Amino acid sequence: MDYSIQLYSVHKALTRENFDENLGKIAEMGYTAVEPCGFYEYTPDEINAMLKKHNLKLSGTHSAYKSLVEDFDNTLEFQKAIGNPNYIIPGGVPISNQKEIDEFVENANRLQEKLAAHGINLCYHNHSGEFVVNADGSMPYEQMILRTNIDLEVDVYWAFKGLGNKNPIDLLNRIENRIKCIHLKDGLETGHGKPLGQGDAPIAEIFAWAKEKGKLAVVENESDPLKCMEEAKMCIEYLKTL
Repeated sequence: MDYSIQLYSVHKALTRENFDENLGKIAEMGYTAVEPCGFYEYTPDEINAMLKKHNLKLSGTHSAYKSLVEDFDNTLEFQKAIGNPNYIIPGGVPISNQKEIDEFVENANRLQEKLAAHGINLCYHNHSGEFVVNADGSMPYEQMILRTNIDLEVDVYWAFKGLGNKNPIDLLNRIENRIKCIHLKDGLETGHGKPLGQGDAPIAEIFAWAKEKGKLAVVENESDPLKCMEEAKMCIEYLKTL
């Protein structure tokens, strides 16, 4: 099966100078796809050449909401040039009250339609805060589900935390048709990240769910930045035991 990794997992080890080399190391670990969160000022042609060189697919990108809102045409041109199937907003969106949520919903539906016309899915990646009720009683993630047409990349560890350290399987089943991919991330109930299989999140159950439903699982690890490449290898080796 395909194994993708969010490159934020190893961002402490990445530089412009060693990006190509470390893509090779990631491929050697057994990953077959990557989800970048930045491109180190490389051109689309250079990016495509590196991915082809290491036989890696682009499963999606974590790219800024602001870029879509303020510079849609240039952003679209770049994303099309790299063949990105999933433009994933990585959070950081103002949604702390109903007015902000309303603005996001309006923009998200408009942008989703514009991207879809070019074969690109617009997705949203959650943290834990989207599951918490705002001071005015508004609930960000619930409104994303009910009021938008965007797809969802569920970060299962942050969902686990946002739901009060509860298994997010019920959520995954509820929004199954909206899920393009999931972030397989592990960590402790206290909030500290751990490599897959070493934390409190129900990773094995969720990975089994993803395989059964045909959902792309993207590894994300936020444990020890100084050991990020080592832990990226630990994560895929763990998944291969399941």
